This record gives sequence, C-alpha cells and structure tokens, in this order.
Amino acid sequence: MNAPAEQVRARVIELEIEHRDLDAAIDRFAEAAASDDLQLRRLKKRKLQLKDQIIQLKMQLVPDIPA
Repeated sequence: MNAPAEQVRARVIELEIEHRDLDAAIDRFAEAAASDDLQLRRLKKRKLQLKDQIIQLKMQLVPDIPA
C-alpha cells in the first residue's frame, strides 16, 4: 500500500479516537449539575467537525469506480 494512503488511515484512526474521547467528555459534561450550555454546544460542534473530517478522509481511501 502506498504511503499517502497509510497516512490517511493513520489520521482517520487519530480522529476516531478523538471523536470517541469527545463523546465521553460530552456525556460526562452533560451529566454535571452545573454544566455550561455554551461549552457543551462547542464540544458537540467539535465532535461534528471531527465526524465530517473522518468521512472526507475515508472517501479519499475509496478508489474511484468508472461509470
């Protein structure tokens, strides 16, 4: 496998780990009695950004199929 594809796969793994960690942090933050709504919205927005980045990178790994 070529090096750029391996770099993309490694980046996907890093982003997936960060996404999972952020998901857990959001759950803990939401359960806190004095949670900050603005901070919670920021965390959720970051989580969505990570998901979008993961999808874009995974699309790079899929070879183009001629029509």
